[in-house]
Amino acid sequence: MGRIADRFAKLDTEGRKAFVAYIMGGDPDYDRSLQLMKGLPGAGVDIVELGMPFTDPMADGPTIQLAGQRSLEGGQTLQKTLDMVRAFREDDAETPIVLMGYYNPIYSRGVERFLDDAVEAGIDGLIVVDLPPEEDDELCVPAGRKGVDFIRLATPTTDDARLPTVLKNTSGFVYYVSVTGITGAAAAVAGDVGPEVKRIRDAGGLPVVVGFGIRTPEAAEQIASVADGCVVGSAIVAENASGRPVDEVLKFVQSLADGAHRA
Repeated sequence: MGRIADRFAKLDTEGRKAFVAYIMGGDPDYDRSLQLMKGLPGAGVDIVELGMPFTDPMADGPTIQLAGQRSLEGGQTLQKTLDMVRAFREDDAETPIVLMGYYNPIYSRGVERFLDDAVEAGIDGLIVVDLPPEEDDELCVPAGRKGVDFIRLATPTTDDARLPTVLKNTSGFVYYVSVTGITGAAAAVAGDVGPEVKRIRDAGGLPVVVGFGIRTPEAAEQIASVADGCVVGSAIVAENASGRPVDEVLKFVQSLADGAHRA
């Protein structure tokens, strides 16, 4: 079992839901984003989702698009994102880290080299938005051979005919996108999400974590109550972009984590 499976097993024994926090690597610069990343576990974050900035992010709304632009303008690269993970691991060997992004930077680096570097840095999982199951041989299958979980997205349009294909090589957990659209575009509704989570969990046997459209502690609690956990991204990225001290951003993160953990 890897760190992700260990974390869900631990949460299960504690009767708690998972809180996953997304931040963009290098936003607005390397030092601040690393300081924020290092503070996340102490703010109640169970799994860190670290964005790899990319010039053409198809799934991201304006908030995360702008974070990616700031990051790239500040000199962030894929190598620096891996360096962030390596620096994080100097103090924390337990918190799972999932890299989220797009295939182009990975392809440019070379899949085998990227996976070797990711494992060495301390990465536990990957979310690569623009690689469908039909392309599993590109990255998903090689990642599995290296012990890196490949976390697939399921959406409101993933019907029963498509779901087995989506789940085939998925590991770690399933990320359920609660709304049809981009990040930060609409609010998640627990009543709509609950039946979908059950359908996906029954089909794959993996934990189902819900993201997109969660901005408040109350929403985190409501969504986590019908899932195995929730992800907050845009709201945290926006708080970080406000320029407030990192400690204040972490207090906001703590409020979201407390909401999820109340579920």
